[in-house]
Amino acid sequence: MIQSTAVSASDEKLDFKRILPIFVIILVDLLGLTIIIPLLPLYATSFGADPLVIGLLGTSYPLMQFIGAPLLGGLSDRFGRKPILIISQIGTFIGFLVLGFANALWLIFLARIIDGLSGANIAVAQAALTDSTTEKTRAQGLGLLGAAFGLGFILGPIIAAVALVVSQNDYHVPAFIAAAFSLLSIVLTTFWFKETLPKERRGQHKEKVSTNVFSNIFRALRLPMVGTLLILMFFQQLIFGGFENLISLFTLNRLGINALGNAVIFVFVGVILVFVQGYFIGKWSRRFGERKLIYAGLALLAVGLTLTSLTPSQPAPWYSRSELVQELTQNESILSSGQGGAVSDLSIDIPEDGNNGWLGLIWIMVAMIPASIGGGILSPSINSLLTRRVGEHDVGGTLGVSAALVSAANAITPLLGGSIFKWLGSTAPFLIGGVVLGILCFIAFRKVVPDPQEKQILNQAG
Repeated sequence: MIQSTAVSASDEKLDFKRILPIFVIILVDLLGLTIIIPLLPLYATSFGADPLVIGLLGTSYPLMQFIGAPLLGGLSDRFGRKPILIISQIGTFIGFLVLGFANALWLIFLARIIDGLSGANIAVAQAALTDSTTEKTRAQGLGLLGAAFGLGFILGPIIAAVALVVSQNDYHVPAFIAAAFSLLSIVLTTFWFKETLPKERRGQHKEKVSTNVFSNIFRALRLPMVGTLLILMFFQQLIFGGFENLISLFTLNRLGINALGNAVIFVFVGVILVFVQGYFIGKWSRRFGERKLIYAGLALLAVGLTLTSLTPSQPAPWYSRSELVQELTQNESILSSGQGGAVSDLSIDIPEDGNNGWLGLIWIMVAMIPASIGGGILSPSINSLLTRRVGEHDVGGTLGVSAALVSAANAITPLLGGSIFKWLGSTAPFLIGGVVLGILCFIAFRKVVPDPQEKQILNQAG
């Protein structure tokens, strides 16, 4: 009885020592990525790329990841997590080197294509975390992966800024620093990471891994419950990704907030994500279960986006229209590439002087709280529940499909959200997103139901 209690208690606690290598490796990987993301549009601009070409460049990475992630995720089920993770990291390393040595625009595209095709790092890391957790600790483990994202998006831009100051705005330098982080991740994976999928558990799937990403996706979508969860994953990322892409343009239009002000907002969101995904989601998942967290995540994100859409049009107390116009004129290329679309292309209006106050800024910061919490718990909760609804031999492939759908959403959302913003106004993308998420919450409540084991537990509790 004592032994049984001890085993049960250990199942409810996350083995941090076991997953620490995975967390550190992914964080190092993400530092390379997040160093490049803010600078990539400027890098392309220096080679004469216009906003349309920059948009295509931004789409190329998630589009290639959409193709590569399910294939490499499935291969990790057959050959183990470690070799596939190393292969994907080598591809990322080569991509960053090509980016660093690039002397033409086509080489920048080649770099992103190589990195995207080999970008199964996240899918394989999710599979490794699944191997290293129990059903009760899985959401917390996957949440730590999200916390690594949050830390990466806080630290990466800071490293990039320091590199640019030291190198006097040489965009090649951050690319080489990203390559150095990628090389470090390869070393860590080779010598620190221990294989999480034993040989006896590999290759149990009788079917060969398909190289056709669409057949992999359609096969997964036909599975009971799995298809619903994958659809939820796609649409929540489509909407939350649009929120991330457009919030800078929204605050510029509604509140007159410049790049520095938006950086503060992103750090605020990043801190919330780190706390939610690195700490609270473990407690919440054990107490409420992933299914209820999915309901809550959809509802909170819907509330956050709806509140954002209703933000009062009141510039901050320090706002000066003439100063902002001067800044935008001096940095037009930066704004056109780095914040989701050109000011001229989207016809971004900025507030007039007068009526300055704190209401608009306080409102948007309050709206960020439910939006960030909802976005923070959704992805790890959906992926955790996915791993419980498929067999062990399908975990890597299913998480690969999930990653592919996230990549597809990331490829679509800049074009879709930007078009809505341009033609229907700044309120529309967030209000439409909030309404759609409300509908998805209702669908999830009807379709994402307890499995037989959970039903039995609920009946006994009742």
